[in-house]
Amino acid sequence: MSYVFPQKILFKHCDPAGIVFYPRYFEIINDCVEAFFDDVVGLPFEQLHGYGGVPTAEIRTTFKAPSRHGDRIVLVLDCLKVGRSSLDLSIVASQGDEVRFISHSTLVLVNDEGRPTHWPDTVKAKLIQQMKGAE
Repeated sequence: MSYVFPQKILFKHCDPAGIVFYPRYFEIINDCVEAFFDDVVGLPFEQLHGYGGVPTAEIRTTFKAPSRHGDRIVLVLDCLKVGRSSLDLSIVASQGDEVRFISHSTLVLVNDEGRPTHWPDTVKAKLIQQMKGAE
């Protein structure tokens, strides 16, 4: 049950050479995560940010090939591990058969004071269900 997030590479993503400026990929990754929380988890960021958030505690990304203005890439998000307050994700972005980047990240659910807090039972159940679908 991978989450699929299509993204057209826009002018705002590119450097003067017309390829994606790598920090923009992190914005695209965050857009994918935000859409995942809204579409799959049922916890839109605008609701979540009323009492906390899910900052990225760790991210590792390997850039395989450049993307250019106008490309249409597809990000595929998979839940790898759900902890008490953490979530490990994998995101692979491709255009057709060509992988553009692979990213692994850990998010942590925090309360309004920025301290880690446990996932609500309903949210954790949805994350685990998503993870089991990817196995």
